[in-house]
Amino acid sequence: MRILGDTASGNCLKVKYAADHLGLPYAWTDIDILKGESRTPEFLALHPMGQVPVIVLDDGRALGQSNAILQYLAEGTALLPSDAYDRARVAEWLFWEQYSHEPYIAVCRFHMVYRGQPKETREAWRVERGEAALDAMDRALTGRDFLIGADLTIADIALLAYTRLAGEGGFDLGARPAVGNWIARCEGVLKLD
Repeated sequence: MRILGDTASGNCLKVKYAADHLGLPYAWTDIDILKGESRTPEFLALHPMGQVPVIVLDDGRALGQSNAILQYLAEGTALLPSDAYDRARVAEWLFWEQYSHEPYIAVCRFHMVYRGQPKETREAWRVERGEAALDAMDRALTGRDFLIGADLTIADIALLAYTRLAGEGGFDLGARPAVGNWIARCEGVLKLD
C-alpha cells in the first residue's frame, strides 16, 4: 500500500497513526499541498478531488478522505467495533470531527502554521466554534478513557490528530483536563512521541 500525504496535515497523520498502530506495511509519498502537488495530472488521476491523504492499494485502487480511509484500514480490527450501535457511534464522531471540529481547529492551525499569520488574525467566528468543539470534547471525555468505550477506536484517532496540535492554532488545552488526559492516553496506546 502507498499513502500519499503531508506529514504536517492532521488528516494525513490520522491515516499514518492507524496504519502504524495496526502494523500495516506501506510506503509514504510526501505531497506538498502548498506547491500544488495534489493538483498535478498524475495526482488527480488517482484522486480527482485533489486532496490528501490518499491510499493506493496493492491492486491499484485508490481511496481518499481520511475518515473513509480510517474505516477501510480498521475493518475487522479492534479499532472499529463489531457492535452495530458502537460502530454507529464511531461514525457519529467521524462526521462530527469533519463538520464541527476540523473546519475550526485545523483551519486556525493552517492560518498560523502554513501561512505564518499571528494568533490575533484568526477569524473570530472560527475561533469561537473551535473553542466550543474543544469544550464539547472535554465534556464527552470527562470520566471516560476513550470516546466510545474502554478501548481506542478510529473515532479517537480521527479527533486526536488535530486536537493534539490545537495549540499550534492558538487554542489552549490547559483548561480542558479531560481532553489533555485523553490525548496522553491516545499517545501512549499509539506510541507517539
